Amino acid sequence: MLIVNAEQTRRLLPMAECIDVMDRAMLAASAGKVDAPERIIAPLADGISYFIVMPGSTTESNVYGAKLVSLHPGNPSRGRPAVQGFVTLFDGITGSPSALIDGAEITRIRTAAASALATRALAREDATTHGILGAGVQAASHMQAIACVRGIDHVLVWARDYGKAERFAAGQSGRHVFRVTAVENAEEAAACNIVSVVTNSPQPVLRGAWLQPGTHLNLVGSHEPQHREADTDAVTRAAIYVDSLSGALSEAGDLLIPIAENRLSPEDIIGEIGEVLAGTAPGRQDDRQITLYKSLGMVAQDLFAAEYVLRQARARGA
Repeated sequence: MLIVNAEQTRRLLPMAECIDVMDRAMLAASAGKVDAPERIIAPLADGISYFIVMPGSTTESNVYGAKLVSLHPGNPSRGRPAVQGFVTLFDGITGSPSALIDGAEITRIRTAAASALATRALAREDATTHGILGAGVQAASHMQAIACVRGIDHVLVWARDYGKAERFAAGQSGRHVFRVTAVENAEEAAACNIVSVVTNSPQPVLRGAWLQPGTHLNLVGSHEPQHREADTDAVTRAAIYVDSLSGALSEAGDLLIPIAENRLSPEDIIGEIGEVLAGTAPGRQDDRQITLYKSLGMVAQDLFAAEYVLRQARARGA
């Protein structure tokens, strides 16, 4: 059985290539080619951490498996990833274990790549500014990923702790061809052409009134029915797309709370991003429309990313 650590995973799964892998994953998921039982998100005794199990299989490859990870929101303050664990793959013919691949790196890369895929499908072609709310691991990954699909020349980063945003911007400046600026007010970041919200806030940090016509919005950080990063106005102003409709209607507080308020209906969700890619759901209608992609993450993304890592490793003689 092959064991692939974090450094090897980063090398074998470049962001630009992962975006194309996510394209295949989302097409397969929306076409019913992925069998994904409901994931288990088990709260731990500390009241803030979780153990997550995401099993699945697909007819698109000869592997199946599961992602098993911990989620400890306090870890970044201790210098450790919030998400840790692994993706395990099994041979689809024999059932033999094939690989253990670092789960934190798979999650980091594929989450941002999935947002970039949605951005490639939905954002205006002339988008050049990217506002990021959050200054953690996914902020850095989204900065890299979105620049793979649009000609970004300026990134504005906001965090609840302005000092953290400043340190983040300073650490990223000089590493990219675009400018990176920390801003004190979330409204400044929300005024960009593309906005990615990657916090773990249970309460809205983004207001719909701040969004400009033509914005594309990625909502990434919230994954519980009672938590949301954007207020109801942000959601109701937008054309809404999701990675998984069933997942969104069971876990996405960004959508479920407005539905409970009778401000939104499940029928207002235009479709899954895989349906947009397949041409069975409409995409952006005009340059003034606000589009919203609600990301929860799904095992199809993990399976396709991990299988790609496995193939690349074997191609290199591992």
